[in-house]
Amino acid sequence: MNAFEIAGLLAATLTTGSFVPQVLHTLQRRSADDISSLWLVLFGAGIALWFVYGLWLNSLPIILANAVTFLLLMVIAWIKFAPRPAVREIA
Repeated sequence: MNAFEIAGLLAATLTTGSFVPQVLHTLQRRSADDISSLWLVLFGAGIALWFVYGLWLNSLPIILANAVTFLLLMVIAWIKFAPRPAVREIA
C-alpha cells in the first residue's frame, strides 16, 4: 500500500465517519423530517456512482468509503420514508 492509498483511506475514514453523528442523531430522534428528500436522492445517486467509479478503478478507499456511506444514508432514508404507525388519540 502506497502513501496515496493511505491518504485515500484516511480521507475516506474522516468523510464517512463525519456522517455517523447525523445517522445517530436521526436514530435517536426517530425522525428525518428536517432532511431534504431531494438531497437524499441526489446524494445517494452520487454515492452510488462514486462506488461504481471506485470499482472501475479498483480503488479500495473509494469503494469502501462509498459502500459504508451508502449504507449509512440508507438508514436515514429508511427513517425518512418508512411508513409510520398511526398515532392513536386517547379520547
